[in-house]
Amino acid sequence: MRSEQEICGAIERQADTVRRLCLLHLRNEADSEDIFQNVFLKYALRDAPFESPEHERVWFIRVTINACRDLLRSFFHSRTLPLEAAGELPDPATPADRELLAAVLALPERQRRVVYLHDYRDTPRPRSVHCSARRPAPSTRCSAGRADG
Repeated sequence: MRSEQEICGAIERQADTVRRLCLLHLRNEADSEDIFQNVFLKYALRDAPFESPEHERVWFIRVTINACRDLLRSFFHSRTLPLEAAGELPDPATPADRELLAAVLALPERQRRVVYLHDYRDTPRPRSVHCSARRPAPSTRCSAGRADG
């Protein structure tokens, strides 16, 4: 496992490349953040040294692209759609469902982003709705002296 200093250095060097590749492939900020974290976790757990800085850069590119492709092929991703598209689905059967959808759509974007609606009826529509509201990317600065636990 790599040291915190090595991980912070890699984040400073490669964060922009990884984030751009994620957004290019996924077109979704929330999924991009997940892949970003997974890529740097793989880096942290990788013990083998790199031959050169270019080898490290190419490794990050390949791992990022593979992680994005894996997500796009995943069962979860193929069965979701943006929350905004929920309005285009057939009208929910009950007034309670309509009220719930209206309440979720009325939430601020930052809160809508984490909401999942599940439809358990036997209908040909998707089983869940994944919110993909955009928000600014988080800072990539490392906190070397953090005491998070």
